[in-house]
Amino acid sequence: DILNLVYLCETYGLHECAEYWNQVIIMNDYQKKRFSEKMVSKMFNTVTGKKIAVLGYAFKKDTGDVRETPAMFVVRDLLQEQAQIHIYDPEVKREDMWLEMDYTCGINHTTNPELDEAVITSPDAYSACDGAHALCILTEWDEFTTLDYERIFDSMAKPAFIFDGRNILDHAKLRDIGFEVHAIGHPDPETFTDL
Repeated sequence: DILNLVYLCETYGLHECAEYWNQVIIMNDYQKKRFSEKMVSKMFNTVTGKKIAVLGYAFKKDTGDVRETPAMFVVRDLLQEQAQIHIYDPEVKREDMWLEMDYTCGINHTTNPELDEAVITSPDAYSACDGAHALCILTEWDEFTTLDYERIFDSMAKPAFIFDGRNILDHAKLRDIGFEVHAIGHPDPETFTDL
């Protein structure tokens, strides 16, 4: 855990080293916010009232661990933009999601009385994506690479957006289906014609 490195470095008087690791934390926070902002900007600068499917909430695949999961911060940002969020994760329990959201972000049923209407947990990826304006991949679960994306595209509102936060999907194939695809760390081919 990077916060522990900062603490240990400070404890042992390694202030420059502590500052280095603190800057890593700041950059990671910036990237999460940047991902959310990119979603909003690419979807015509608003997600208010739009259904967004979030595929994956766990910190990493093959676990139900939600401590400091990047997905939580993206969901927080989308909630602030008043999106309708439908989350599917094969391992994460709704109660664990709310506990961590409350502990880390201060989002709970008291601070946000409409939370249950704004965030739905879906039983599978297809129901999460049904009627969605966009889907975002936030955990690199293997099952997300084998979904029937033609079926998903047919069920979504158009234009249908995919935001791949883990770079696990075949972006060219998804574009051939008709999706507008954006991925973290990759330039948008619509912006750069020489790719």
